[in-house]
Parts: sequence; C-alpha cells; structure tokens
Amino acid sequence: MTGTQRREQLLDVSRQLFAEKGFEGTSVEEIAARADVSKPVVYEHFGGKEGVYAVVVDREIQALTGALTGALEAGGHPQILLERTALALLDYIEASTDGFRILVRDSPVAQATGTFSSLIGDVAAQVEHLLAHQFTRRGLDPATAPIYAQMLVGMVALTGQHWLDSRSPKKADVAAHLVNLAWYGLSGLQAKPTLRGGDGHTP
Repeated sequence: MTGTQRREQLLDVSRQLFAEKGFEGTSVEEIAARADVSKPVVYEHFGGKEGVYAVVVDREIQALTGALTGALEAGGHPQILLERTALALLDYIEASTDGFRILVRDSPVAQATGTFSSLIGDVAAQVEHLLAHQFTRRGLDPATAPIYAQMLVGMVALTGQHWLDSRSPKKADVAAHLVNLAWYGLSGLQAKPTLRGGDGHTP
C-alpha cells in the first residue's frame, strides 16, 4: 500500500471500531490488529487514537453539514426546505450509519468541538435566519426565531437517532410525519403564545 492508501485503510478500520465501541472502548492495539499492521504504523500516521478519531469525526461532520446546508440553501417554499432537510439527515443516516453512530456518541473530553450537539447548533443557526424572515413576513416576533430553530432542528435530530436503530417506518414516511408535525404546527403559530394552565405549575 502507498502511504495514502494505508491512511485511508486505518481511517476505515477506526471508523468501524469507533461506531461499534465508542472512543473509550477502542484502543490503538485494536485498530492496528484489525488493519493487520503494527501499532507504530498507527502512531506514524495519526499520532495516536485521538488523532485518528479527530479525522474521522471531522469527515463525518463535513459530510452531514454539507448535506444539511445544501438542503437549506436550495431555496423554495419553507415547507419544501423542511422536507429536504429531514430527508437529507435520514439519507445521511442510511448511507453513513457508522458515521452517525460516532457523531451521536459522547465525544472525549479533549474534543472541544465536533460533537453532535455542536453540529446541531450550527444547523440551527442557519435555520434561525430562515425562520426570522418567515416570522417577520407573518407579523410574528423574529426575536423568537432562535428558540424555534432549536426546537425544529432538535426534533429532526432526535427522530433521526430513533430511526437509526428502528429503520421503521420507511424513510420517506418518517420525513412526511416530521413535516406534518412541524409545518402544520408552525402554520398556526400565535403571536403571543401562553400556557392554558397559567404559569405551567401544577396547582
């Protein structure tokens, strides 16, 4: 193998192990054994387990961010944007199951960025601008867009995590149900929503 080919092989092997066992449960010894190389080869290419993990996570984040951003930037009616975004996440989960498993696991303490939470936060920031524009058009307070963006993206992300293991119903049906709840709920937003039970505390 060339150096580049060996590096890619180590990344593929590591990705499988991190998906199966998580960061803490995976060792350099296991990576080397599964790749049929000696431990020094792993250290030579990545400097250790943290190095290879960082590359694996970065690649997955770029792939998922690219898919979600592409769906959001495609333009069109907001309901269509929501459909595209839900399908983009489910497509990624379907095509990159190991990668998604890695992203939704807890990252090591040394990994300041790259967690699924921070990724979802980045996506929510993009959605926030789209919602603020829609809220202004509908006479709603655009200052509330950030919290609604977190709700929407969080709903899609958690549904994706559930679907990762169940794979039921079909992908298109999951996306349709997501949009059904999000869109038809959003279309009836009140300008100043209040809890019907008062302050929310149980009497």
